[in-house]
Amino acid sequence: MNKQCELCKREEVETTVHHLLPREMGGNYGPKANLCIPCHKQIHAIFTNEQLAEKLFTIERLENEEEMIKYLKWIKKQPASTLPTIKKSKKLRKKK
Repeated sequence: MNKQCELCKREEVETTVHHLLPREMGGNYGPKANLCIPCHKQIHAIFTNEQLAEKLFTIERLENEEEMIKYLKWIKKQPASTLPTIKKSKKLRKKK
């Protein structure tokens, strides 16, 4: 469904539902946000579910997180059709 991403504010993008509190941590029925696919993937590529549950459980907190600011500045300039390749951060890759 094409809507506006609640994080990057780009319009006419395909959105997915992001549970602001991860489902594994009781977020099944909690607040959700409609995010474009790149923003949704970026969040899960750089933050663990524990980090999301502990401190990054609102759009405002996510958009003000240091690691997201640079990304958001870049993605906002991209056309709605842009689907960049997103890789897990080195920190998260090492945890496996």
